Parts: sequence; C-alpha cells; structure tokens
Amino acid sequence: MHALQGSLFDQTDEIRLGPLSPVRRTELGAGAWVDHLPGWLTGADALFEHLAAEVPWYAERRRMYDRDVEVPRLLAHYREGEPLPHPALTEAREALGRHYAAELGEPFTTAGLCLYRDGRDSVAWHGDRTGRSATEDTMVAILSVGDPRDLVLRPRDGGPTLLRVPLGHGDLVVMGGSCQRSMEHAVPKTARAVGPRISVQFRTRGVM
Repeated sequence: MHALQGSLFDQTDEIRLGPLSPVRRTELGAGAWVDHLPGWLTGADALFEHLAAEVPWYAERRRMYDRDVEVPRLLAHYREGEPLPHPALTEAREALGRHYAAELGEPFTTAGLCLYRDGRDSVAWHGDRTGRSATEDTMVAILSVGDPRDLVLRPRDGGPTLLRVPLGHGDLVVMGGSCQRSMEHAVPKTARAVGPRISVQFRTRGVM
C-alpha cells in the first residue's frame, strides 16, 4: 500500500467536525441530488491512520460471470448497534442525522468502510439498490479520509458523467432523493500515483 500523502491544509492531529451549514447541493434530475462539503472533518490524516491500523479489514471475493474474483478494495461493516471504530464517526453519524432529519425522517444506523490501497482499487458503476432503496428515496452519506479519489455519477441507463467529485482529507458527500435508483456511481481506477483512501458510508436501516 502506498504511503498517505498528508494534506497541506490539515496539519493537525485534533479530529474535529465543522458545521454542516456550508454544504452545497447539486440537482442531477429525476429527483436525484448530491450534497458536497469539502473538509468537513479536520484532523483527517490522524483519523485515517487510526482507521487503517485499528479496523478489522477483510478482503472479499464475489462471483463474476463464471469465476470468483477478488473485490478491488478492503472492507469492513458495522451493523446497527455495533460501536464504531472511532468516536468521530459516531459524532459524524449523529450530526448527519440531525442535519437531514426533516428530509430523511429517520437516523443513519450503519457504517460500511472501504479501504482503497492505491489507484488499482476501485468500485464499478452501481447503485445501492439492495433493500428499501430499490423502491424508496433514501440517503447515503460518505465521509472520506486519505488521498482524494474521484466519485463519479451518471444516469442509470448510461450516458455522460453528470458529476465528478474528488473526495479525501475529510470531505463529505451525501447522495439523496432517487439517486440510488435513477443514477449510478463509481470510483474509477486511476494510473496516477495516489496514496490510500478510506471512505465511510453511513446508511439508514434496511439500505445496503
């Protein structure tokens, strides 16, 4: 795994969340939207180092066509009621629940973590359509620490990329409305020399 390239703008070990009021929304059409807030969390490099060392990461294999292949990233999952691996993540989940309470109507309950070791690790085009999000509007909030990687979104039936957002060093993105049903998102591979990144995905009950 490549070494983490620390942020020039986040030279502190104090892990702290900022306000959510500066978040900015982009409407994608078909009832889908994305909120983005760069640098929501300061001390992101310190949080990255803690998560990289303390989370029980595992590799997963999935059936693709006629063979099993290794998922190109490491994973961890915290179910509803399980303690999260750092108090800042609990604070982030609660702050997001308060901020989006009027739209969401329920709390974020689970956390899935992905560790992208370098530019070869990725996520293919997909929507989080397992469970309630297959038929209902929902939200998935992603907090990213480590070196930035692009999150890209396009319509579910294909077509041009509608949004490309570099995420890392404490950045937040929230995909809401019909986003999981009407859009697809991905983290593409890159040939650039990039260090590792961890994304933390907060979801509501019954959304996977």
